[in-house]
Amino acid sequence: MAKGAISRAAARKQKDKWKAKRWYSIRAPRNPWSFKMIGETLAEEDDLVIGRHYELMQNELDGDFSKMHVKIKFNVIEVVNKDALTEFIGYDLMKDHVRRLVRRERGKIDDTVDLVSKDGFYIRFKPLIISRGRIKASQKQQMRTIARNVILRVGASSTWLDIQKSLFDGTLENTIKEEVSIIQPVKNLLFRRVQLLQSGVLVDEGPTLDEIHELEKSKHSVVEQESDVLVAAEAGAEISELAVSTSDIENVTQEEEKEEEPVNDIDYTLMTVPQLKELLKESGKPVSGKKADLIARLNE
Repeated sequence: MAKGAISRAAARKQKDKWKAKRWYSIRAPRNPWSFKMIGETLAEEDDLVIGRHYELMQNELDGDFSKMHVKIKFNVIEVVNKDALTEFIGYDLMKDHVRRLVRRERGKIDDTVDLVSKDGFYIRFKPLIISRGRIKASQKQQMRTIARNVILRVGASSTWLDIQKSLFDGTLENTIKEEVSIIQPVKNLLFRRVQLLQSGVLVDEGPTLDEIHELEKSKHSVVEQESDVLVAAEAGAEISELAVSTSDIENVTQEEEKEEEPVNDIDYTLMTVPQLKELLKESGKPVSGKKADLIARLNE
C-alpha cells in the first residue's frame, strides 16, 4: 500500500474530537445569583470543565451599567448533568478606569490586605484611596492603617457572602471612606482587586438547581404560549381582513351590476301608434294590438 493511502486510512480511523464534545451551561453561584446562566462552554468530559475560569462585566450580570468597568471572575467547581456550577473568586477594575481617577494634584494610597472571613474563606483585598489634594507621607500611612483595620474588622465578623454583598452595594467602601476622611478628604475609595485565595464553608441558601430548572421551563412554556396566542391573533386578523375585503368586492360587484342594468327613460305614451310599431319591428316583436298593448310589449 502506498504511503499516502496509509496516512489517509489512519486519518479515517482517528476519532473526531469535536463530535465527542458537548455544551455545558455555566451558572453563577447559588447565592446571591440563584444559579443564573452566564455562559456556555465546550468539553469532552465533565472533569475537563472543572477548574475553568469564566469572566464577565458586572453590568452583564446584574444590569448595573454604572459598573461597566468591573470584571467579575468565576471558577467552575462542580458539574451536574450539563450544568457547570461556579463560585465567585473575585473581581478586577479595568486599568483604564483606574488611570482616569489618578491625577497629579491628588494623593494616591495603595495597600494589600489578607484576611480570613467568619466562615473560613481566605480573601485578599487591594484597596485604592485617592485624596482630593496632595498629602504627606505620614498622612498616607495613617489613612492606610485606618483602612486596613476597617477591612480586618468587618471581614473577621462577616461571612464571605456578607462581604460580597457589601462589596457590590458599596457598603464596605463607604464605611472605610468615612473613617479615612478624618485625616484628609477622600475623592475616591475603591478596591482595585478582590481575590479569593482559599474556599471555606459553603452555605446552602437560596433556590435549588432543580427549582431553577422548573422555573426556566415554566418561563419557556409561558413564552411559547404567548407566541402561539400572538400567531393565532395575527391569523384571525388576517382572516377577518380577508372576509372584509371579500365582502367589499361583492358589494362593488353588485353595484357595478346595478350600474350596468339598462334604464328605460322613454315615455311611450307620447308616441304615435306607427312609431310604436316601428320600434317593435326593430326589436323583432309582434306589432298587432292596441296602443296600450304595444306600450306594454315595449316595456317588457
